[in-house]
Amino acid sequence: MQTAFDVPRVTGDEPSRAASLLPAPQGALVVEASPPPAKRPVRLSVVIPTYNEGKNIREMVIRLTDLLEGPLRGAYELIVVDDDSPDRTWEIASRLTARYPKLRVIRRRGERGLSTAVIRGWQAARGDVLGVIDADLQHPPEVTLDLWRSIRRGADLAVGSRHVDGGGVSDWAFHRRVLSRGARLLGLALLPGVVGRVSDPMSGYFMVRRRAIAGKTMSPLGYKILLEVIGRGDIRRVGEVGYVFRERLEGQSKVTWKLYVDYLRHLARLRVDSLPVARFTRFAAVGLSGVAVDMLLLFLLGDPRALALPLTLSKLVAAGTAMANNFLWNDAWTFRDGARRGGGAARKLERFARYALVCGAGVALNVALLHLQTGLFGLNRYLANAVAIGLVTLFNFALISRIYRRAAAPPAAGAAAPKRSA
Repeated sequence: MQTAFDVPRVTGDEPSRAASLLPAPQGALVVEASPPPAKRPVRLSVVIPTYNEGKNIREMVIRLTDLLEGPLRGAYELIVVDDDSPDRTWEIASRLTARYPKLRVIRRRGERGLSTAVIRGWQAARGDVLGVIDADLQHPPEVTLDLWRSIRRGADLAVGSRHVDGGGVSDWAFHRRVLSRGARLLGLALLPGVVGRVSDPMSGYFMVRRRAIAGKTMSPLGYKILLEVIGRGDIRRVGEVGYVFRERLEGQSKVTWKLYVDYLRHLARLRVDSLPVARFTRFAAVGLSGVAVDMLLLFLLGDPRALALPLTLSKLVAAGTAMANNFLWNDAWTFRDGARRGGGAARKLERFARYALVCGAGVALNVALLHLQTGLFGLNRYLANAVAIGLVTLFNFALISRIYRRAAAPPAAGAAAPKRSA
């Protein structure tokens, strides 16, 4: 049976380097509440995930050591987690351990990905506070002290943000700025309780208290792990520290369109994991009935043997009828508990108006996502449409659920209670 810290297999040409490497954690992506034993207490563990960062890792280690040694007086550690880089970043880092004893190095083989590398580093970490910083120096190391101070002031999570005072990006192209802002807006629509807690949900520079994520099974996707920490952790207080994202000086950027696609998939996964399954199943069934109504009316209204209406008019009538169908079924079945407490006919008309606005926004979002994926990322139009439909379904469910929660909420103090219909 494989243990959580099985030592990786070593080939004959590297025995001297293997002695200075930590075994790579295996198994479930769960950070334990009790850290591995250490000779002296470790207050902060900073994980540095790497892949082909041999030109940057030495400067990163030197700068972090100089910064942390003063305030922490040796009660910290730096953990490089390298995904078996072709440029042998792991070997370069392991050579530094003799001079920098607070540095520890993990070489992973058989597992790849920045997010999982961070969690594997946290599993091996001995600190009460766990951090992450990129090795490419695009995250200014000096901000690490500000993040640490935020934790010391009581934050469970301290996030380096490009979107608060003191933050920004250096020379980003316009389309990249639009993508970053758009990603946050979409996240707010799908997961307001997660994304809305920070100004920069795609940040990869932060610290979190071990107790806030201990025992939680992580399931990260792509490069961005902060969403996973907020979505699955017990985060009460959040602090944000501004920083200016710098352009890379050495090495090659790993930012591609796939990062944004993974972000969308990650949002969807967290949204689905938090869904009330029974209610969402009813919502999806109602949605399918609306598709059937839309298709049937589009056929009947446009059939030359029947009304033979123009295509645009036929589609408008079919879509409007399908939306009314969906509202009536959702009002009577999916969200019937909220509808019953929501008042009479006037309140029902108000809910329908809000419902129609959400559906209209969903259509606009669907079109935008479709064009984004096909035009910017070059995805197949049918695959892109399926992704857009899935995300818009989650978007609609999130906002429509809020309509019914608001309808079911008791009136404010002093307000007249709504009249109920017979």
